[in-house]
Amino acid sequence: MKGWLIPLLFIVLPSIVQAQDSIKLELLHRHAPQLHARPKTQHERLKDLVHHDFIRHNRRQAWETPKTTTATASKTNAAIQMPLSAGRDFGIGQYVTTFKVGTPSQKFRLIVDTGSDLTWINCRYRCARGDNCTTQERGIKRGRVFRAHLSSSFRPIPCFSQMCKVELRNLFSLTICPTPLTPCAYDYRYIDGSDTMGVFANESVTVGLTNSRMARLHDVLIGCSDSSQGRTVKNVDGVLGLANSKYSFATKAAERWGGKFSYCLVDHLSHINASNYLIFGANNNQLTVLGNTRYTRLELNLVSFSYAVNVQGISIGGKMLDIPLQVWDTRKGGGTILDSGTSLSFLTDPAYQPVMAAIKMSVSKYPQVKLHGVPMEYCFNSTGFDETLVPKLIIHFADGARFEPHWRSYVISAADGVRCLGFLPARFPSVSVIGNIMQQNYLWEFDLEGNKLRFAPSSCTTR
Repeated sequence: MKGWLIPLLFIVLPSIVQAQDSIKLELLHRHAPQLHARPKTQHERLKDLVHHDFIRHNRRQAWETPKTTTATASKTNAAIQMPLSAGRDFGIGQYVTTFKVGTPSQKFRLIVDTGSDLTWINCRYRCARGDNCTTQERGIKRGRVFRAHLSSSFRPIPCFSQMCKVELRNLFSLTICPTPLTPCAYDYRYIDGSDTMGVFANESVTVGLTNSRMARLHDVLIGCSDSSQGRTVKNVDGVLGLANSKYSFATKAAERWGGKFSYCLVDHLSHINASNYLIFGANNNQLTVLGNTRYTRLELNLVSFSYAVNVQGISIGGKMLDIPLQVWDTRKGGGTILDSGTSLSFLTDPAYQPVMAAIKMSVSKYPQVKLHGVPMEYCFNSTGFDETLVPKLIIHFADGARFEPHWRSYVISAADGVRCLGFLPARFPSVSVIGNIMQQNYLWEFDLEGNKLRFAPSSCTTR
């Protein structure tokens, strides 16, 4: 779909350096017990994650196009903090945050999605002006509705404007313009058939700072959606778009709060009861780092809406695998992105086959098993499993940096007494995806101004 949705999938625990140098969003996995959405068994949980991954990757393949937008310069060193809670996966997101919109502010629960560029909320605009509301509220009967007419800071984008006609075309703006003052309308469509319709506006949002104070962020582009169809989530009122695009909330927040954001993902099976955060602003130095900090180039112009990196190859057990270079080259149909909303990692076939062959060889002494509803190529009976058999996997970046995920991040626990190799195949040409399970127990900092990715092994806890 257009916003193929990259929701943040694990907890984020950056801590605070100074009073106002970052914004903080608390994260919970969508299976967190607090939201009563956790599957009963680990097997059911894996089925749910893999189902979401396939939907997501199909959307990505449908919408991959060259990208030209980068983040602009930082305006201030202040910071905001927003708590997040998990929500059920309905194809467009997995985490929920409290989001205050308008003047005076109205509170909503939005799905956090790093792959969607449109932030939208269930909203009444035309109905407040005397129109017939009967046909304007498909899909917004649950949850709260933003009353645009009650907000003094609500500023619709005119349909005759250059912004509507040109700049918002990627967000499915419509050409309908009966009068110069008619708001710019959109019909934002997803590949799975879901859609949301409404009008664009600039609005103010109220956010919490890391020093427990509040701040106002003005001229945030939002969608005032009076109509939506498709899969729904109870008690959720819209989507917070965090994609790498000009009008996403991530870009807007980064412009004001330091040009950076960071997160740290604990083990997806962890039972740690901790506050979890996504940070916008200067990176916190209080997070426990367990190894060397490394840097590699962050590519913001290669894959639409995505955070891409320049991979050169993969080694397993100290041996570089024979993988064609075009697999990693976006100019030849390949490339690699980090996606916090995809659980497992996707490798295109020329990389998938040698990686799987090398790891399978190390665990071949254990009986292979099939898990119902889990389309993963290789699972095995892990009773008495010896982890020292697992070879070290290293992803090598073109500038010399190396990412060394923990073995549990690619030989994953799938059910009681069962482990699976945590990769899924993708056809070539398309991008490969470093998913959030592969990213776990690492601190990741995305520098949107310096085009730099910082990463280091971490316990994701503060010192």
